Amino acid sequence: MINGSSDPSFLGDKTKYNPEDLFLSSLSACHMLWYLHLCSVHKIIVTEYLDNATGIMEETENGSGKFTEVTLNPKVKITDGNMIKKANELHEEANKMCFIANSCNFKIEHKPNTTTE
Repeated sequence: MINGSSDPSFLGDKTKYNPEDLFLSSLSACHMLWYLHLCSVHKIIVTEYLDNATGIMEETENGSGKFTEVTLNPKVKITDGNMIKKANELHEEANKMCFIANSCNFKIEHKPNTTTE
């Protein structure tokens, strides 16, 4: 069970998960898993992967709303500096494979920061 609440901007409990944060987390996690798989296929060794996904929502007059934009900001460390370009390119391929991203009606942006150890 996940202890949930609405977002604090809607008077929710900030110590609990809200659906919007969980949505961003699911996009980020799905992308990461596909990305790591693709890196493995291309013999790119990833030693660290962190993401701080952000999203923009618009609210309608009746109080409902929707996401209009999500940006994944993965910070990736790999072992081979010669593979940075390919590692960055694989984010687009991972996006095409991600079930969650494929279920969205807006584009998911990627701003990777790939470095070596």
